Amino acid sequence: MAPAFLSEVELYYTNKPIVGNHIPVEGEECHHITKVMRHKIDDILYVTDGKGTIHKSTISVIEKKKVVAAIDESTKYDNKFSNVWFCVPRLKSADRFEFALEKSVELGITNFIVFDSQRTVAKGEKIERWEKILLAAMKQSLRAWLPKIQYVKSINEILKLDGTKILFDQNAEQSFQQYLLANDQELNANSYFFIFGPEGGFTNEECRVMNEELTVRLTENRLRTETAIVTAASILAANIL
Repeated sequence: MAPAFLSEVELYYTNKPIVGNHIPVEGEECHHITKVMRHKIDDILYVTDGKGTIHKSTISVIEKKKVVAAIDESTKYDNKFSNVWFCVPRLKSADRFEFALEKSVELGITNFIVFDSQRTVAKGEKIERWEKILLAAMKQSLRAWLPKIQYVKSINEILKLDGTKILFDQNAEQSFQQYLLANDQELNANSYFFIFGPEGGFTNEECRVMNEELTVRLTENRLRTETAIVTAASILAANIL
């Protein structure tokens, strides 16, 4: 099932295990299948397990809280960004923040770390809300890998993680495109944490902590945080996919 073939289908998600050759779909997804789209027995369903596989299947059972479909064909898709983490700050505007998450998923990003900076206005986590946005974006863009998101209280927790940290800095000499071209052989071998600055920028204290981290420039002009996030995802998609 090539992406072009999937361009006009509805994609559903289930985390329930396959039993024999049958895949169950429950909860909100079941409600959408039966009550919103009004699917019937023998209708075709496309269901992903969120672990890289999309199953083309035929509905065999419809119950009040569960739909079961017989798998006709299964296709496995690679996650070309499995080693990439987007480290994004909480933004004052929830709409802008959620827009950045949604568009990044559409472009293929599957790992997110949300952090509070010292200048963050809206602090704290909303994991359940964010997970719903990521799930919807995955299905809308017909992707087979369910994105993961976690929250940390400061940039220090990200810097402790094992992998290459890259900070987007307007004053950096090297552009992001130049970095990708120079390191294309290593991009699939290491873990990369791309760090985006918060509204108002990092404080002097935070800059001192990140003083030794690699910096790259996204564009010649200054971007809003949410624009920078989507721009970086677009550049990665263009260079890696």
